[in-house]
Amino acid sequence: MVGSEAVRLSLTSINMETTCGTLLTELEEIWTEIGEGDAEKDRMLLELEMECLQAYRRKVDDAINTRALLRQSLATKEAELAALAGSLGEHNLQLQADKRLTSLKGQLAFITPMVEDLRSKKDERVKKFTEIRSEIEKISAEIDRNNLQMGLSERDEDDLSVRKLNGYQSQLRSLQKEKSERLHKVLEYVNEVHTLCSVLGCDFGKTVDEVHPSLHEPGLEKSTNISDSTLEGLCQVIKKLKTEKKTRSQMLRDALESLIELWNLLDSPEEERKHFEKVTCILKSTEKDATFSGSLSQEIINEIEAEVQRLMKLKAGRMKELVLKKRLELEEVCHVAHMEPDMSTATDKLYALIDSGLVDPSELLANIEGQITKAKEESCTRKDIMDRVSKWEAACAEERWLEEYSQDENRYTAGRGAHLNLKHAEKARVTATKIPGIVENLISKTLAWEEERNMLFLYDGVSLIALLEKYKLARQQKEEEKKRFRDQKKLQQLLLTEKEALYGSKSSPKRSSSFRKPNGCHVFGNTNGYMTPAPRRVSAGCATPELLTPRSYSGRQNGYFKETRRLSTAPLNFVAISKDDTITSFTSVCGSEPGSPTRG
Repeated sequence: MVGSEAVRLSLTSINMETTCGTLLTELEEIWTEIGEGDAEKDRMLLELEMECLQAYRRKVDDAINTRALLRQSLATKEAELAALAGSLGEHNLQLQADKRLTSLKGQLAFITPMVEDLRSKKDERVKKFTEIRSEIEKISAEIDRNNLQMGLSERDEDDLSVRKLNGYQSQLRSLQKEKSERLHKVLEYVNEVHTLCSVLGCDFGKTVDEVHPSLHEPGLEKSTNISDSTLEGLCQVIKKLKTEKKTRSQMLRDALESLIELWNLLDSPEEERKHFEKVTCILKSTEKDATFSGSLSQEIINEIEAEVQRLMKLKAGRMKELVLKKRLELEEVCHVAHMEPDMSTATDKLYALIDSGLVDPSELLANIEGQITKAKEESCTRKDIMDRVSKWEAACAEERWLEEYSQDENRYTAGRGAHLNLKHAEKARVTATKIPGIVENLISKTLAWEEERNMLFLYDGVSLIALLEKYKLARQQKEEEKKRFRDQKKLQQLLLTEKEALYGSKSSPKRSSSFRKPNGCHVFGNTNGYMTPAPRRVSAGCATPELLTPRSYSGRQNGYFKETRRLSTAPLNFVAISKDDTITSFTSVCGSEPGSPTRG
């Protein structure tokens, strides 16, 4: 194409030279015909050449100016393209065309669309930046962050890159998330305020309007306020309402406790109690469970307090009956704990004091209630020891059952339930062996209790230590009697053996019957009047002093328990034989039996 243009220009130049030469020849012919001299011809040719030169000069100047304008436009476009590319972050864009292969107009035509495209991108990018910044500023204003300036600054316009746009978008998402969290928290606080107001019977709208009007009924054009001041205000309101709820809950509980106590004292009918049935459930639940509407309203508290005042007036008229009822309650508490009630408020004294009018019955009632509280507290401190006393009593009961079972001649017969009795007997024997340890442990616990409180541990008015020591002594005497009984039985067996050796193993019925006495004893040895009891099964405790447990002792003391059991204390009748034979026989028995006292 360049070659064709050169050929076209060469042909044009040749045509122009031909035309100019023809015209010059024609002009000279005309001048000759006119008769112009050579000087005139030369002058007019010179003028002609000057005019041609000036025409060429003007064209060259116009061309130079046009070239300069094109270069300036190209430079401006390139600079604008570079600025736009830098602003948009288009660093990989080809900013310049190849100047060696493209004319100025070609270069300008190449770069102009790129500039227009970048301008369009910039306008869109600026629009996005403006929208995002506007949203950021809006949300920031909603959450009390007014440190952002409105609109885009010149510095921001210099950097419209995707990286900067992503940064703003990330900031916007963060603010949107924070806005969502704040809105959720505000709604949560508002719901909690609504619940508390419902429980306390307060005006919800008035309460939240004090924080911000938009929290009650936000309109379409007015969104819920989520500023820091609103959150702080809601927190303070919730804290205030919770404190009020706790205070009212305690007031209501105190009033209900007094009300229920008066109901119980006055035996109020169910019709009166049903009116407050829903409210009395609060006593059985925690403070957080009192959530039904108006459960802690001031009206309910006032109503309960008014009912308490009414019952207090009714109570004043029935004070004598109530005082005696409280005294019976005190006696019952002391009876269960095996303590002696305070005799300063005994029934006869209460009657005398109330009838005399010297003492206010309310003071007596308060005094007895204090004694009940003190008795219950002391009962709690005695619980561990009383549990051990119960264990001791149960073990003694098992031991008594075992003794009675041992006296049963038919205990080994194959009857119904015999195997169960055998198992019970085995367990009772194991339990009986633990009684000394139980007693020692109980003594140590009781002594520690007395040392800690610097007072005696009384069981139905008697020192438990003294009772335990008596039981130990009685049990020791019982064991000694058992040993003596076993030695006596062995001695009897030995004497019977000697008798059989002297007189034979069988005696005539007539002679045997002559020596039989009505009381079941046999005459033995020389007829000096002493008798040996016939061998028979004897209970392990029949020849011992009575073992007193706390329950049997308390039955003796105050009649609370009527189940007493006395063991036989009748002395044993020993066989009287000659002194030498007795000593010899007894020595042989003691030396040969491992259970004799000399070796025990």
